[in-house]
Amino acid sequence: MQPTGHLRGDAVRVAGDARQRFHDSGGYGRPLGGDEIALSRVEAAHLLFRGDLSGVTIGEDDGTGEVGFERFFVESAAAADRFAVRYLVYADLRDRGFYLSPARDPWPGGDVDAPDAVDFVAYERGSTPDTGNVKYPVQVVGERESLPAAGLAGRTLAVVDEESDITYFAATSGEIAGATDYEPPDRLTGVLLADRVVVWDAPEGLYERGFYGQPLTGRAAAVEGAVQLSLVEAASLAADGVLSLSASVDAAGEATGSSSDGAAETDAPAAAVVARGRDVEGERFDRRLAVYKRLRDADAVPKTGFKFGADFRTYLDVETVEDLPHSEHLVRVVEADHRFSPRELSLDVRLAGGVRKEMVFALTAVGGDGRDDADGHDAVRDAAVEWLSVGRLTP
Repeated sequence: MQPTGHLRGDAVRVAGDARQRFHDSGGYGRPLGGDEIALSRVEAAHLLFRGDLSGVTIGEDDGTGEVGFERFFVESAAAADRFAVRYLVYADLRDRGFYLSPARDPWPGGDVDAPDAVDFVAYERGSTPDTGNVKYPVQVVGERESLPAAGLAGRTLAVVDEESDITYFAATSGEIAGATDYEPPDRLTGVLLADRVVVWDAPEGLYERGFYGQPLTGRAAAVEGAVQLSLVEAASLAADGVLSLSASVDAAGEATGSSSDGAAETDAPAAAVVARGRDVEGERFDRRLAVYKRLRDADAVPKTGFKFGADFRTYLDVETVEDLPHSEHLVRVVEADHRFSPRELSLDVRLAGGVRKEMVFALTAVGGDGRDDADGHDAVRDAAVEWLSVGRLTP
């Protein structure tokens, strides 16, 4: 005959040979002394579902008495936060061969240095809470919840959708380091247009080896050496003292000699390009520029990720554009306090996986309002960037 559990507070106590039967052999619960153990609600529900507990006594004072899985599940869903989705993930990982513990005191998983948002720790297969190392710190997320991007690195996300299917994601620190050996020329001169910069006499290596910009090409072209730079490329080169401006054209197509903040564009190219970037893109421009600079400083080559719905795609080792490798990452720039919706996260990760790239989020906080000086250089230089890589996982 299977034992009966007794609900006391938020734990279910089981006596008899419970320690040997459930804890020592299956990693359930925590010992209380002798052969008695305490089970969390999720653990008790799983044992009820398997038929390893005959029932759980609840509400003795009101005559409720012993109940089975269905009643215990409903009562627990009413009493415990997010019980239903946590149970689904717990049961799924148990079926996959993992022992799990709640990641809070006084349960065994509470000894693990895990954030409060982590619900369970899953131990390496074949090991118990007493002897095993943690394989996955599991944070359970419902499809309609949101979760902060900051601090996700090191966690396993278990997203439960509306049909109770579970998708697992691994969130890790995703810093990008490349091996592209290219130094831009000492001096370039360009013309600032509405949303890009044209360098008419760019050296061949700017595009061919540094993969900056896009050449102006076409059949029977009589113009050679003209390269169009995006505003982030131009702002980065101008901040490094490489790019100067000979002229500029505003969004209305009129020649102008000063930017919106009054700085002379031909004399202060970095200020002019950054001001134009803010005009056409708003506050996002400073964050994207900060991430672009970080990637270039790490010897990676960032190019637009527009076709993939991202800010950048990255190439780690560019020797020549003629022998260009596949890009390795998609990078999406978000605010440091960004909150993901699971649907948004799944879409980004699925798309990146479909084109065989790693999805990296750049959590970026630009100091102040991003306008510390005329050209935004201090804001970009001092911006805090946290790299977060998220990919699909099959436990």
